[in-house]
Amino acid sequence: MSLWTVFKLLVALCVLAIMTFTGMLAWHVVIRPLGGVFDKIIPKHAEESGKQPDADFAKMLDEAELPDIDPGEKAFQKAHELLALGKIEEAREKLTTVIITYPTSSSAPVARRIVGEMNLDELLSTARMEGKSTHVVKKGNSFLGIVGEHHTTLDCLMYLNGMMELKGIQPGEEFIVMPLDFHLLVDTQRKTISVWDGERFIVEYPIMHFGVAGKLAPGKTKIGSKLAELDGKQVAPQSKFYRAAEKIIQIAKPSLQIQGGSEAQEGVQHGLVLRPEDMEEISLLTRVGNEVEIR
Repeated sequence: MSLWTVFKLLVALCVLAIMTFTGMLAWHVVIRPLGGVFDKIIPKHAEESGKQPDADFAKMLDEAELPDIDPGEKAFQKAHELLALGKIEEAREKLTTVIITYPTSSSAPVARRIVGEMNLDELLSTARMEGKSTHVVKKGNSFLGIVGEHHTTLDCLMYLNGMMELKGIQPGEEFIVMPLDFHLLVDTQRKTISVWDGERFIVEYPIMHFGVAGKLAPGKTKIGSKLAELDGKQVAPQSKFYRAAEKIIQIAKPSLQIQGGSEAQEGVQHGLVLRPEDMEEISLLTRVGNEVEIR
């Protein structure tokens, strides 16, 4: 027998062995386990082995230390991308979702600051008239009558119309007015005061000094009065010195003041201290009678 014939016989035997093994492996997988080496290659089905892979896998997941997922951070990152693309309203919507839905997220404080700045830019700008209207002066009108009719304040009226002090009023004159129907939320846990328009978040301010003995009881009250003082004397909103005066908001019950000052403010026995610039803004956005919720 020639060497070539022997080689062809060996090749044929190898092919036959491979085909046989493949057939047996298919039988092991599809029809019935064969055991032995085949179990080492492909283990028996779960029902054959008596194991419960789903239960074992669930137990493994329970025991594993999975990383915490912050959905608020994910929404914040999406808002950041939208801002970069110039999609302001969509970004604001995402940031508001962080504020309302994920208030404890690590990104929530930054989201509140960004949305607050965006909202104030619109609220205090006459270039955007949404939420504002124009009052045309009629015979017999007075400034006090105008602000009372539109649920606003002399302070806000003067600010929106670029007036440093009030002078005479003539029929036909036009003034931009904005109703101040906002409400305040005092969050004693996070030590913040936020301004809301119904369910819509407007802006939030950190409380620099919490001059309150004990805990404030949760509940709803209202702004009882608003004052402005300069050198120990009260200043009226229509005065040209009003802007430089220190603003004070007096809460009705419990007796509680909101005023401007520093983080280490001394002498505030029963009050909340905001940064002076924050106090100016919150005073501009509020009027006597606004609801205050303590939470």
